[in-house]
Amino acid sequence: MTPLMIALALLAQTPEAAPAEAAAPVAAEDRIPNGAPRDDYPFVAWCYGALRGYLDMKSEVMPEVTRIENQFRKPGTRLADDLKVYEDMERNGKSQLKTFQGALTAAEKASVRPINAVGAQAVRQGRQTWSAGPSVTRARKAQEWMSWALPARCDTVAASLEARSRLMGATLRMNTEAPAPGHTDTSPQHDH
Repeated sequence: MTPLMIALALLAQTPEAAPAEAAAPVAAEDRIPNGAPRDDYPFVAWCYGALRGYLDMKSEVMPEVTRIENQFRKPGTRLADDLKVYEDMERNGKSQLKTFQGALTAAEKASVRPINAVGAQAVRQGRQTWSAGPSVTRARKAQEWMSWALPARCDTVAASLEARSRLMGATLRMNTEAPAPGHTDTSPQHDH
């Protein structure tokens, strides 16, 4: 069977695509945030930048966060307990930064071309999500900061990127390693 016949046979077996209206909704954890890159490496860099921006804002917003938490206390709760949540979030965020950095480093090492400039741009883009205009009040900025959560997709994409990159890196290293000592080259020699 010729390649054209094979392609036509496969095409005949492929069911028609469902109309766009019938497409399954995208799960919340799989959504890409507005303005975030779609490719895995820059997406993880964007996640890194957005999280770094979030963590860097803590000292700026905490006085207002403390005021808000104190003013809108739930009965029977202590302010110290409520503020501890933000310490836990910071600790978790720092751990996630290390995870993202590991995935980015693995991808950069596995890439056959330099990609760190793309990563740096995506980090800046992620940090930019925290840029607020002069009309945004301190209270509004603190409220946004208090309710923000890193997209769940960041963790899954970072893990996948790192695993694929480590596999690709290992494959590339295997293909470029020098022969072991004592190994003789059996490739044909040509005299010119």
